[in-house]
Amino acid sequence: MLLALVALAAGTPKALLKGSVPAQLQSPGGLSASLVRFIGLAEVAAAVGLVVGLFWQPLGIAAAAGFAVLLVGAVRFHAKAGDYASPETRGNAMAPIILTLVAIAAAVTLTLAM
Repeated sequence: MLLALVALAAGTPKALLKGSVPAQLQSPGGLSASLVRFIGLAEVAAAVGLVVGLFWQPLGIAAAAGFAVLLVGAVRFHAKAGDYASPETRGNAMAPIILTLVAIAAAVTLTLAM
């Protein structure tokens, strides 16, 4: 449930293109508005899939795995932007790494629970 809440909280502003995060992602040399919206919708879909996956495990496994893949893309984005090298941005850039591990753990847990 917590992973679903995080996915929903991260995806909603991106899907709506509202707030500072979508603006930062679209900064010069960044992502297009349509790609930011797609990422946000994928995060919202992951949240829904994780919640439904509590009742139908195959969907939960797919949602957790898909969310992990999306987060690997976020790690790559942060690495390319140099966020891991800067002490000012390193803290926020660590979130996708931690969430990737949590999403993988959720997928494995749901798989083992079948």
